[in-house]
Amino acid sequence: MPTHSNWTTTPITSDLLRGALDLEPTPHGVLPHRLPARARAQYTDPQLAMAESQPSGVRLLFRTRATTVELDTLPTKRTYVGAPPRPDGVYDLLVDGQLTAQATVTGGNTLTIDLTTGAAEHQPGPPGTLSFTELPEGHKDIEIWLPHNETTELVALRTDAPVEPVPDRGRKVWLHHGSSISHGSDAASPTTIWPALAASLGGVELINLGLAGSALLDPFTARAIRDTPADLISLKLGINVVNADLMRLRAFTPAVQGFLDTIREGHPTTPLLMVSPILCPIHEDTPGPGAFDFDALAAGELRFVATGDPAEVPAGKLTLGVIREELSRIVRQRSADDPHLHYLDGRDLYGERDFAELPLPDDLHPDAATHRRIGERFADAAFSAGGPFTGHGA
Repeated sequence: MPTHSNWTTTPITSDLLRGALDLEPTPHGVLPHRLPARARAQYTDPQLAMAESQPSGVRLLFRTRATTVELDTLPTKRTYVGAPPRPDGVYDLLVDGQLTAQATVTGGNTLTIDLTTGAAEHQPGPPGTLSFTELPEGHKDIEIWLPHNETTELVALRTDAPVEPVPDRGRKVWLHHGSSISHGSDAASPTTIWPALAASLGGVELINLGLAGSALLDPFTARAIRDTPADLISLKLGINVVNADLMRLRAFTPAVQGFLDTIREGHPTTPLLMVSPILCPIHEDTPGPGAFDFDALAAGELRFVATGDPAEVPAGKLTLGVIREELSRIVRQRSADDPHLHYLDGRDLYGERDFAELPLPDDLHPDAATHRRIGERFADAAFSAGGPFTGHGA
């Protein structure tokens, strides 16, 4: 362990970060955001504010000869009244692209949420420190992937040798937008959420705009995608629109069209893959709203149920089946004039046979093994020879 006089303290700036669209100064340090300030000024939803500040896909990246790295962070940890305690967020350390160590930070702020009332209480707490020691000698690329499900303020970076930004490695940038499944709900660690796995297999740099509960066709999200440099774009849409019971088919169709129109203003020929929802039996034929299963919660278990009436589907209520059919139709229609637009049925990533083998533990979100399966299948569908991300224009 180096002595105090040997430390190099490096300011945490945007040139040391990947996957964040904004870096907000705070009293403690800096807070990475996955939506820009302009977008954040256009909503008041606390769910989205929490989701976009959780740094899914965000990582510190630098080159150094250091053999010891310390990172001070201030996490905000969530607890749910009556539900089992949540594990601390995991930090993944990669050395030259290989997972080398994992760590957690104790302490930090606590956000206690009452699911029955929606009330939330914030309790401040102290920062904590990660320490990675006995790293290989010589120059190397260090990546510290931040917890995908834990808001994380970056306070200080210390090393026993100077650090410098990693030069552009010439990789394509893949920007992905989706729901909590893309955000990484119930994955084991930040590099094992399915988009991170797919990015690693595809050899691309990930910007993950998976926003738990908030893939809702918001115009400010479309503008953020439009204005972000990217070589490849994918949109995984549907489940949040259903479980939020946000709109009916009459509104959904033009909202999707407008979302695509906005993105195409900034990315007119970028390969764009529309992905429909994976299988989710509670919402396949039953509309939203989705809700917590309070009987399960009383037993200390977190599960979800669909509470809509299937009889309302002919009047425009949305189910996953309806959404898949409409997304497929929209892509067929637009691709006549937009050859760079493609469609992937989400059930090709996780379908009925997968559900029989690996059921969704809470009836909504995949577990760690299923994240790996989805990531591998997406990489095979999108990045393999002839896929939409490797063909003409990719």
